[in-house]
Amino acid sequence: MARPRILVVGAGFAGVACVRRLERRLPPGEADIALVTPYAYQLYLPLLPHVAAGVLTPQSVAISLRRGKHRTKVIPGGAIGVDAKAKICVVRSITGEIVDEPYDYIVLAPGSVTRTFDIPGLKEHGCGMKTLAEAAYIRDHVIAQLDLADASQDESERASRLQFVVVGGGYAGTETAACLQRLTTNAVKRYTSLDPTLIKWHLIDIAPKLMPELGDKLGRSAMECLQRRGIEISLGVSVAEAGPDKVTFTDGRVIPSRTLIWTAGVAASPLVGTLGAETVRGRLAVTAQLTLPGFDGVFALGDAAAVPDLEKGDGAVCPPTAQHAHRQGKKAADNIIASMRGEPLSPYMHKDLGLVVDLGGRDAVSKPLGVELHGISAQAVARGYHVSAMRTNVAKSRVLAAWALNATAGDDFVRIGFLKGRPPPLGELDYVDGDGYLTPQQVREHTASVIARMPEHG
Repeated sequence: MARPRILVVGAGFAGVACVRRLERRLPPGEADIALVTPYAYQLYLPLLPHVAAGVLTPQSVAISLRRGKHRTKVIPGGAIGVDAKAKICVVRSITGEIVDEPYDYIVLAPGSVTRTFDIPGLKEHGCGMKTLAEAAYIRDHVIAQLDLADASQDESERASRLQFVVVGGGYAGTETAACLQRLTTNAVKRYTSLDPTLIKWHLIDIAPKLMPELGDKLGRSAMECLQRRGIEISLGVSVAEAGPDKVTFTDGRVIPSRTLIWTAGVAASPLVGTLGAETVRGRLAVTAQLTLPGFDGVFALGDAAAVPDLEKGDGAVCPPTAQHAHRQGKKAADNIIASMRGEPLSPYMHKDLGLVVDLGGRDAVSKPLGVELHGISAQAVARGYHVSAMRTNVAKSRVLAAWALNATAGDDFVRIGFLKGRPPPLGELDYVDGDGYLTPQQVREHTASVIARMPEHG
């Protein structure tokens, strides 16, 4: 009898946690495990602002999937469709070829993509902050603006190069603005003709509060910390139009700026739409056991799934955070093993460990287990949490060494060449090689042709 095949889609927190749990709890001969991912690393997304600021190298937050001895087969590509009836996942490999991966159990953890809106000029002139390439590009771009402003004799050009706009008052936007503002504040000291007072950072969000998850007191503390550092925060405001050298806000203000960083939310991966299943605000509507109703052998979790939050009740779903994704990955693995062995599945339950926000340098706010902290103590908790959450000792060591070096030697301000080739329009790096996904009908037609070509159907 053939061994069951477990296919995990996505190498984020959820997918990697699921794979590692399966490897630990399943004997080698009980099942085959495969992981579909375009890159053979897990991106530690919470520290991406540190990469953009140059505190960490890209390699520090790209945790290798091949370090150590693992029996999971890594399939280099991205899933673009799932036929749950035929139990086939359609994968576009990194060479562009279409590969059909059969499965007995599939774990859908493809994560999320940048959520954009129909704002004139946004895709052409906005930069995302969800990939290593985007973080590295933003760092080069920001330093280049200082270089070009220093060399320019045109006051209007200088003004547009020295103003920076970050859209999104969540964790990603707030930490990105904080870390990059610290970078420019330190960098401007190295320029002979730049007035530090001309450098302005704008953080805007359509929401009425900055990081509402922190609560009123801690959220206000974070906001005041950023304002003391000179970051202008505007709430209830978004972007009306983006241009090559200016950004127009919805309140009518026009900011001369050549830097627009967009972190205003995420949407579930378009892969979820290929199944034709019920969704909740774009995320797959799954049970508390992480199964997809009506779809045999399909589990979904992380940013792509609306997992019931049994702690809150009243129809609440778990927020798309790394903490939830990691725990759901372990629970999905346990439930797959239970399903294989004919045992009952258990629901996903969680206890919130708290929140951490790194604002760069000595500034931070955190709320571990409900205790509100500020400054150095909060920074120690935030960085301690990130190091403990990293999967390998090599990754932990790289990050700790980089933080120590930065604390003693200070920032560096070297561009590495990403400015020569601007990334694709905003959001396109989230997709598989820039290509779209299949519709449910296209998936069915494709798998039907694959099945028809099989010898037993000849």
